[in-house]
Amino acid sequence: MSYTVLARKFRSQTYGEVVGQDPITTTLRNAIVSDRIHHGYLFCGTRGVGKTSMARILAKCLNCLSSDKPTPDPCCTCDSCESIARGEDVDVIEIDAASNTGVDNIRDLRSNAIYRPARARFKVYIIDEVHMLSTAAFSALLKTLEEPPDHVKFIFATTEPQKVPATIQSRVQRFDFKSISVPEIATQLESICKKEEVSADAAAIRRIARLANGSMRDALSLLDQVLSLSETISPEVVDEILPVPHDEVLSRLIDRVGEGDAAGALAVVDESLGQGYTLDYWCTLLIDQMRDLMVLRVCGAETELVDAPAGLRAVLLEQSGKFDAGAYVYMISLLEELRRSVKFSGSGRALVDSAVVRLAEASNFSSIETLLECVEGVDSDSRPPAGAVNRPSPKAQEGVAAVPPRKAESPVPGSSESGPGSREASVSSVGHSTGPRPTPPGSGGRVTQSDLKTAHAEPMVRSALDVFDGRIIEVQQGPGAPTAEPPGP
Repeated sequence: MSYTVLARKFRSQTYGEVVGQDPITTTLRNAIVSDRIHHGYLFCGTRGVGKTSMARILAKCLNCLSSDKPTPDPCCTCDSCESIARGEDVDVIEIDAASNTGVDNIRDLRSNAIYRPARARFKVYIIDEVHMLSTAAFSALLKTLEEPPDHVKFIFATTEPQKVPATIQSRVQRFDFKSISVPEIATQLESICKKEEVSADAAAIRRIARLANGSMRDALSLLDQVLSLSETISPEVVDEILPVPHDEVLSRLIDRVGEGDAAGALAVVDESLGQGYTLDYWCTLLIDQMRDLMVLRVCGAETELVDAPAGLRAVLLEQSGKFDAGAYVYMISLLEELRRSVKFSGSGRALVDSAVVRLAEASNFSSIETLLECVEGVDSDSRPPAGAVNRPSPKAQEGVAAVPPRKAESPVPGSSESGPGSREASVSSVGHSTGPRPTPPGSGGRVTQSDLKTAHAEPMVRSALDVFDGRIIEVQQGPGAPTAEPPGP
């Protein structure tokens, strides 16, 4: 007899065996007990979380021959239950919508639905990946789905519920299957290893559970892969055949960015992309990790907005302190723009590397506040700590690049390093406000043409005016500066 993979061998057969979907199983059991069974259901969720298994269990509950009515606990031994579990029952029709997308397929379904089941109570249609149906097919299904025969039940499953028309969703009960947590997957894997009489290390099992990314089927497939190498599951065996969990790699990347280590960050990027991720999906994963760090930074360790196991949550919480909330907002915005760019670019890897270097070298760029201090003649030798990312102003978010800080050898005009006789030009107000302003002491209440000409000659002043689209309100003379000659006729 051919080998049966673990994902099929240990597929859930009753509601009690379903892992990680307790609210849904409870709702469906109560509906059967109270005789409130709907004629249509829509099961939504990512791959491998139990949608098809739940559909088959519901079909067994409706058609179990060992009971004289629908039961929440099917026997799983009668002919109907066994044939449903194999996907071969004549009254439970499983349809792959990806292969039967046309309106003609739905017309055949409608013409056959009027006939009563051969031996069971209900004729159950399980349509997998229902979002693949064409618009015409969905339209042809509407009337039958709204008022089906009493003996017909529909169960739809999809990984992309946003593609299912609202007219379909309004005619069914929708259940959203959540990703299965790492502890739940690990517990199930340990139980299966005991049944298979396999020696398994707890750390190795948890590693497999994390790599599954919330999918029980993926976890069982990975376990099958490891067992093909060795009948003893240890961390060393897992390291030989499975990659490092991607969130660990991304954590190391964020550490390098926080330390301002551009070379180290690029090395981690190369390792991460070497796992086979596309550039846009890699950006999505990094954005998700940045989002978790931002939420932990803002909401604290006990927030329920971050779905992470206890061990990983502690690592993320410590790492979230590397940046402030504004820095996370900026980095997420930059990475989202990067994700959109690399998707259609022929030089996507170069864009990724340049963005990572930009984040790691952020300490070499000045914030808007630092620029204002330089313009106003304030001595600001302090720089942001290594790895800190400055929060951009609304103007900068519109596409204005950050201005590198003035080097030490190029002193601020008007400072003591500029030499005697220099003029200190400062912008005391930048913008478009036209309201009355107080007259600065000693300014004479007006700005002469000579003052304006001298101020405009300063490179830093010109840069500030260009960035802010501003105008000069006040020009102050530095100590020891000569008195401006009145403008000629």
